[in-house]
Amino acid sequence: MLVKNRMTKNPITVKPDLPIAEALEWMRREKVRHFPVVNKKGKLIGVVARDDLLYASPSPVTSLSMWEVTYLMSQVTVKEAMTEDVITGTEDMPLEEAARVMFDEKIGCLPVMRDGTVVGIITESDLFAAFLELFGAHDLGVRLTVLAPYYKGSLADIATKITEAGGLIIALNVFEGEDPSNWGCTLKVTDISQDELLEVVEPLIVEVLDVREI
Repeated sequence: MLVKNRMTKNPITVKPDLPIAEALEWMRREKVRHFPVVNKKGKLIGVVARDDLLYASPSPVTSLSMWEVTYLMSQVTVKEAMTEDVITGTEDMPLEEAARVMFDEKIGCLPVMRDGTVVGIITESDLFAAFLELFGAHDLGVRLTVLAPYYKGSLADIATKITEAGGLIIALNVFEGEDPSNWGCTLKVTDISQDELLEVVEPLIVEVLDVREI
């Protein structure tokens, strides 16, 4: 799965001279949390997050009058709240690479570039949606987590037996095991009962870590 498969295409961009009050209202209306910031030529010069705008806004417990607050928010612009050193991604970037960059850099989004132009944006919400899909979270079935022996073909053996028993694997993900002799595996399977699934896989695995119908 690549960034282009999950990004929001042609995202809303804002100019640096936009007052933060207008930017916040725009975010509320469009239900987004990040805006790429571009100059008059359309070149990316920054990115602004909802938290940046809120941090730049007067405190709700301020002693200022409503008129004064409104005036101040009309004077503070996106340029004063945005991050200028923007980390970007590309459309053909693997989704897990985008997630790694966002995690390592502690950022909530990556503007996606093509030939110097913003063509998309990938956010934490997009990654959460992909995570749910990878684990088949929206589909009913039996969720099984096991430790499997670590050898070439062990997962293929498990998948083959499940299929032969009439089960349909809609999600399969692996993770690091307890030691080099095994690895963890989480499957989501339909068209088979929990008891039938366990009967099929138990001869092929080291340990059942969790099983439930969800």
